[in-house]
Amino acid sequence: MIKKKKHINIVIDRLTNSIENAFTGEVFNTEITLMTEIGIKHIIRKDWIFDWVTEIKDKQKKVYKLTTVNNSNIIHGLISIEDKKDHIFMHLVESAKFNMGKNKQYVGVPGNLVAFACKISFEKNYEGYVAFDSKSKLIGHYQDSLGATHFRGIRMYIDTSAAKKLVDKYFKK
Repeated sequence: MIKKKKHINIVIDRLTNSIENAFTGEVFNTEITLMTEIGIKHIIRKDWIFDWVTEIKDKQKKVYKLTTVNNSNIIHGLISIEDKKDHIFMHLVESAKFNMGKNKQYVGVPGNLVAFACKISFEKNYEGYVAFDSKSKLIGHYQDSLGATHFRGIRMYIDTSAAKKLVDKYFKK
């Protein structure tokens, strides 16, 4: 079986300090928690583009869910990361279907998840470094929105300075 290469293919809609209701501007505090195989039952396959069940079962990766503090049952976004022992690698980032497109309900989900990967990198003493493979057409977007650096091919990374800005934006002390 040929394994399909995955790329980060999510538009960073806006960097907020949490997530915001796209219609009212109301801000909701968020929390990001580890998804486990027990939590798979909360993943409704038709609500997601990627196969998150397979991601959760991959022992090399950790999948985290973004929810609001007041409602941990509604998943706003998911991220799959791997500890590469000197940096964090983002395999997948996805907003829930209701947070995509021009009629999305909440903005700030992708930025929140990427900032979380940077936070994990700092916690592991990797100086905030996070790498990922981007869709070619989104390389410039990630440079502009996240401060990411194009390495070569489709590989990009977020360095200490850019990671610090993202973490400071989403994770107040």
